[in-house]
Amino acid sequence: MTTKKITIALIAAIFCMTNVMAISPDALKGKKVLYVYGGWYGHEPEQCRDIFVPWLESEGAIVTVSNTLSIYDDEELMANVDLIIQHYTMGEISDSQSKALVGAVKRGVGLAGWHGGTGDSFRDNVEFQYMVGGQWVAHPGNSIDYMVNITDRNNPVTFGLNDFKMTRTEQYFMHIDPNVKVLATTTFSGEHDWWIEGSVIPVVWQKMFGHGRVFYSSLGHVARDFEVYEAFEIMKRGIRWAAESLEKKGQTQWLSPVYR
Repeated sequence: MTTKKITIALIAAIFCMTNVMAISPDALKGKKVLYVYGGWYGHEPEQCRDIFVPWLESEGAIVTVSNTLSIYDDEELMANVDLIIQHYTMGEISDSQSKALVGAVKRGVGLAGWHGGTGDSFRDNVEFQYMVGGQWVAHPGNSIDYMVNITDRNNPVTFGLNDFKMTRTEQYFMHIDPNVKVLATTTFSGEHDWWIEGSVIPVVWQKMFGHGRVFYSSLGHVARDFEVYEAFEIMKRGIRWAAESLEKKGQTQWLSPVYR
């Protein structure tokens, strides 16, 4: 290998290491986290709570857990929270609750969630969908096997991870903001709906909403899906990234338009 190639390789390695360390391992330590769960029970909100809340606490987070959306009306809590994790499928959110949630993220509070608990919440609330950056519309074939392809290998959320397989679970077809920063995708085979064969749909993304960091993964139909190392690791890293929203306000460049 020539000296020039070695230099380029070293620069690339340093860049990658710098990038992967962009999320502090202590990102959740001392952070006030609001974990909201509920809605449709097919997505196993209680089982997922029992996975994520103990992990959050093991990371040093101060966690408030609620199985009701009325928690968003708690003005004192919402004024002091650092991160909101929502796993609440469908349901209805009141105007005051929606205003409080959206307002917190605009102010700089982080938001993280997965599957229908964030990507299919409050179907009649378009501002919530605008904030998340996408909305579930179909899962052809229902529980199937499919591949997830990492598309950004330098991002700290996906660094070091390879493409992986999900089994007997839902492959989400979503309507998506074309400006989100996509980290992983999936391709539809057309076996169940022939007209979408070859369609590439984002699975994992980051975005900003006002000053707030928003992280979403469509993985996690049921708690068992997080037994897949990559699915769980991506969600943990994404939560850490979102948790730094207030302290790193304005430091994230998220706009990545597909249409130019």
